[in-house]
Amino acid sequence: MELRITNCNNFFKLKGILNKKSLKVFQSEFENIFERVNALTISIEDIESIDRFGVNALAGLHNRAIEKNKSLSIIGLGCEDLYNHFKTASAA
Repeated sequence: MELRITNCNNFFKLKGILNKKSLKVFQSEFENIFERVNALTISIEDIESIDRFGVNALAGLHNRAIEKNKSLSIIGLGCEDLYNHFKTASAA
């Protein structure tokens, strides 16, 4: 399944597979997002799988939010690899 991104206001829902192949869809959707919004919520509940490129894309979005002093919330159980990445990063 390919990656599908739907949104309503500042709530985005990711569905499918976030990997190297679908990265362009993700990047084009969120390229200049913090120029338009102050707060952003992304649901990863329907992500079936994610590779290291997908984890890095979400981590990069998180870093841009911090740089621009914007709010980013990632909600949903999603994938354990993503959870482990942020858990490790916050402990450092």
